[in-house]
Amino acid sequence: MTYRREDSAGYLVNWAGRLFTRAVERRLVSGGAGPMPVYFALRNGCTKTQRDLAVGASVEQPTMANTLNRMERDGLILRQPDPDDGRSMLIALTPLGHERARQALDAAMTVNALALGGLSEAEREHFFALLRRVIAALDADSTETPPPRPE
Repeated sequence: MTYRREDSAGYLVNWAGRLFTRAVERRLVSGGAGPMPVYFALRNGCTKTQRDLAVGASVEQPTMANTLNRMERDGLILRQPDPDDGRSMLIALTPLGHERARQALDAAMTVNALALGGLSEAEREHFFALLRRVIAALDADSTETPPPRPE
C-alpha cells in the first residue's frame, strides 16, 4: 500500500485545522488564535485554574503557562488567589479579554459558516457525527497504557 497524504485522515484534518486557524486569525482585530481555548473557557464570567484550562485545551501545562503569561502581559486576564486552594490561582478575563473573546467567537462562527456553507443540513450532521467518532477513537487511544518498548 502506498501512502498518499491526500488519503490520510491525519493530514487532511491537520490541514483543515490550519486553514480554519488562518481564516479566524485574518478576521481578528488583533492577536492570533492561540488564546481561543482560554477565551471560550472563560467568556461567560467563569474563572478556572491554569491546570483546568490546560486540560480543557488539551495542551501541556508549560504551553498554557506561556499563553497565560502573554495574555496577562496584554491585559486580557487577571490572576486571583483561589479561596479553596491557597497554592493555586484562578484566571479570569478582563473587560478587554471579554471583548477579544467576543471577537474570537464571532470570527469562529463566521469561519464555520463559510466552511460548512456548501453542505446540506444532513451532510453537516453526518460530518459532525463522523468527526465525533474519530475524536472518541483517538481519545480512547490516548488514555490507554502505551505498549512496552522493545529492549
